Parts: sequence; C-alpha cells; structure tokens
Amino acid sequence: MVLRSSASMLHFYSLSTTTPKLLSRFSHSSLLPTSAPSLPIRLIWLNQSYRRRTRAYSSAAVPASSPNKTGRDTFFAEETVSWKSLGLSDRISQALSNAGFDRPSLVQAACMPSILSGKDVVLAAETGSGKTYGYLVPLIDKLCSARHNGDNASEKPTSSSGSFSVVLCPNVLLCEQVVRMANDLSGGDGKPLLRVAAVCGRQGWPVNEPDIIVSTPVALLNNIDPKTHHRSDFIRSVKYVVFDEADMLLCGSFENHVIRLIHMLRFDEKLLSRMNKSRLENPVELNSDSVAHFDFEGEEDIENESISEAEEMSEGDVDAEDLTEETQTSPVKKNDWRRVRKYYERSKQYIFVAATLPVNGKKTAGAVLKKMFPDANWVSGSYLHQHNPRLKENWIEVTIDTQVDALIEAVKQFDSKALDHGAGVSRTMVFGNTVEAVEAMVNILQRAGIECYRLHKDLSLEERAKSLDEFREKGGIFVCTDAAARGVDIPNVSHVIQADFATSAVDFLHRVGRTARAGQFGVVTSLYNESNRDLVNALRAAGKLGQPVESAFSRKRMFRNKLKKRASENKARDTPTAELRV
Repeated sequence: MVLRSSASMLHFYSLSTTTPKLLSRFSHSSLLPTSAPSLPIRLIWLNQSYRRRTRAYSSAAVPASSPNKTGRDTFFAEETVSWKSLGLSDRISQALSNAGFDRPSLVQAACMPSILSGKDVVLAAETGSGKTYGYLVPLIDKLCSARHNGDNASEKPTSSSGSFSVVLCPNVLLCEQVVRMANDLSGGDGKPLLRVAAVCGRQGWPVNEPDIIVSTPVALLNNIDPKTHHRSDFIRSVKYVVFDEADMLLCGSFENHVIRLIHMLRFDEKLLSRMNKSRLENPVELNSDSVAHFDFEGEEDIENESISEAEEMSEGDVDAEDLTEETQTSPVKKNDWRRVRKYYERSKQYIFVAATLPVNGKKTAGAVLKKMFPDANWVSGSYLHQHNPRLKENWIEVTIDTQVDALIEAVKQFDSKALDHGAGVSRTMVFGNTVEAVEAMVNILQRAGIECYRLHKDLSLEERAKSLDEFREKGGIFVCTDAAARGVDIPNVSHVIQADFATSAVDFLHRVGRTARAGQFGVVTSLYNESNRDLVNALRAAGKLGQPVESAFSRKRMFRNKLKKRASENKARDTPTAELRV
C-alpha cells in the first residue's frame, strides 16, 4: 500500500531529488469516477404509534427514498416535514431557521420524535447525515423547556442544582465541534439558547454551571473525582447522557472509563428501584454522603462478558493528551458489563450515536447495547454501512514503484478539474495510517509544488485546531491520520484520497464519509496494493450489490493472519536447507 510502512514512503522521498515524473499509464480515464449503483432500501418510517419489536428491542429507520434518487433528496426529509411537525418548540424552530437550517434531514426527522419522547435511543446512521444536530436539537429544546417552564411537572428539575446534559466524545476536537454547533443555535437576541461548556484537554470544570457539558470520558472522571464536590452534584443533576461515536467509546482504551461512568450515572436509578420495591411513595434524594460511600465496583461474581477486542480497536482517532491523563479507574472486572445491563427505573435518558455500529457477534458494540438497553429505540440511516449514492469512487491498484506518482496525479488532477469548472475553494483530504506516513506525504507533495496542511496526534491541540481552521477557511490539501476521520465536520470536502488504504472496513467508512455530506456530492480515490486486495474486493462487491459491508468488518484479523502466514512461507523458502535441519 502507499506508505504500507512509513519507511517505504520516506525511502521514495529520499530518492526523489526532483519532482517525480507522472506515469503515462495513469491516463485521465483511469481516474474517472465509476457509476454508483442504486441501493434498495428496506426500512420503515419512525412513528410513535408504529414501532416494531425485533430481537427484544425497538427499531426504526428513516423513510425509504426512491432507488432512483441520488442527489439532495437522499439527505433531506420530505418538504411537508418541518421542525415544528417533529414536536419542536417555536423557540428552537426559529433558532434553526436563523442558523440556515430550513428543513430537517431524513435522519433528524426519524430520531427527534424518539428523543423528545424520553426513551433511550440508539442512533446509527451514515456519516454526514445530520446526527449531531439530530440529538443536540431535541435535548436543547427539552432543557430550554425545563428552564422556562418550571411549573410543568414533567419538566421540572428534580434537584436544587437543576438538570443538564452530558455529551461524551472520544477526543478534544469532537468536543469542541459539538460546543461550536450548539452555540450556533441562538435566540432573538443573538445569544446561544443555552450555556454549553467543554471539559477536556486544558479546559477544566466551568465556573458557571452550564446546561450542557461536552467532555471526554477521562476528563469527566477526573473532574468528578470522589475528593471533589463535583461528583454528587453531577450525579444528581445530569438527566440526559449522549455517547457520540458510541462504537469507539464502548471499546478498547475507553471501555474502563465508560463502564465506571455508567455505574455512577445509574446510581440514583438503582436507589429509585430499591425505594419503589419498598413501596415508598417519594423517590430518594441523593446527597454527598450517600454518593461518596457507594460501592461503584459492586459485589456480584459473574462471568466475564467484556466487549473489548484489542485488534479491532483503532487508536488513530484517540486524542493523545486525553490518553495521558490518569484516573483511578480500575481494569474491567468480570462482572462489570453484566451489572451495567441491570434494568433500573429510568431517571436519565441515554442516547448512543454512531456512524458504524456492527451488531453481529456478542462482543460488538451494537450487540452489547442491545443487552444493556433492551427497550431503547433504534434509529437506522438508509445508508448505514453502505455506499452513499452521492459518492463516486476511483480504485487504483499501485505498486511500490507507482504509489508516489499516483498520489500526486490524484491530488493535481482533481484540484485542476475543480478550478476549470469554477468551483472556487477546493478541499481535498488525504489519509495516511501513521504519523510518519503523513509527514512523508507532506514532504513529497511540497516537493511537487503542492502546499498542504497536516493533522496527526503528535501535533499539539493548538496546532491541530489551527490547521483545521485554516483548511475550513481557505481550502486546499489536508493530509491527516484517522484522527480526522471520525466526526470532524469540514464543509464542502469534494475529494478524499486514501493514499494509505484503511486497515479495516470501519475505518474505510469513516474516511469516505468526510465527503458527500449534507446532501452534497463527492469523490473518493483509493490507492491500494496486493496486501489490501482482499479487503478492497469485499468492499467493492458490497457496493456493487448495494449491500452493507458488515461482512468485511472483522476481516482485519484474517488479513493479518494471511500476511503472517505468507511471511513465514517466504522466510522458509529463502532459508538454506542446512539451517532448516538444525
């Protein structure tokens, strides 16, 4: 693959004393987008009176669009659907209109009524479908109603500290993006409807109590430590909890922290259940002493059902500074997930949001959510895990001798094409698998006379933020690792180049989801080599058939085993017979 090892690309760069000559065999026609197949839709419209039970959990989906639709009509809801018709107040409807959002997307129209109803919700929808506002808008509406209509018993805060929402994200970039999007919704006075604060990176607990706290799991745990006063106030007051990029938060390096947070958030629910069993009329009121003495680790001794599978976890999206923070969280115990799944009376609403959420296999994030929240409403996007009909793909097989030329050709050709058509600002994202790969590509492109931005985990938070801001404002070429693949919303990215092919189908879906967002069109150019061919064939076959790519989700381990076996065979073949006998 391009940059299959970073050393190979660096080797090519060191040998290139002049700009690499473009290979004539990469003709214009070889890079033309292929036609996108139409996708059959087998989903239903979400309606409060029309829900079907499947495998003991509620499910719903966006309304099926016509197979012949390939443009903006695959993103927006029908014209008859308005913000008010979804159950939103005049206040939030006007704020959305002021921000330039005249119509809800298909996914927003499907999920908002369910969130407004107070049910737990699992929102699994393709990238660029409007998921962030899909959960932010109804929560802001509910919090505004609680603040302005305290006389409404169903919305009245249950503690002196009021009620607020917590949004958990895997890294600082996503936290800051959610805060920015929430602040874009303002009232008639031009001020944000609610107070929203990020608690992550170098930003500690806010001095003034906010309505929405956006944080990483580690940062939140550090700020509600048992030795501080934040913990009891937090547990009493939080009423709405969102896990953004839920498949990532429920796995790997985040798992311990998320388990502990869910234990803490469900503490008052556990007490409420016990009190109701005792037939007491009034629910118990939490206090600092009761919280401080609660055993969050539990006492049950039951079998291990951890969802973690290390080699399926991608660390590319994890914020380096978050991972260096320390908490007192102990390793996952064998009873942790089973205890989390216990059903307690609802005093909080839980919302899980993801662009990839596999459910096949008991260790996948989707399967675990089914067990943890069996009564949750599931809302699925029309193109979840599928080929986006607004996306055109180029597949180019390269060798170690042609990868550099293919990369430069892809960057230059699409950029010049955009200028020829008067497209104005052009934005291209180029993905590599490692920090070294990104740095090597930046050097190669600059030697070819192509200026570009970069983003990876070795850069400081300030450097990353500056690079993103300049790319949003000026456009150009943005070379990055998967740290920019999940959730980061950069408008009008017209071209995504996989110079280093994704290591899994999940990473592939998040990368290509950076373009063709919010009803726009986009192009993806994927460079791959022999070692990626099996994964590429699986992805292309699913795209041609209009099927989800779940069958390719678990191929990473299989490919690794194949490569190891192939390497062992080659080593044995090259080893002298005398050595084999020893």
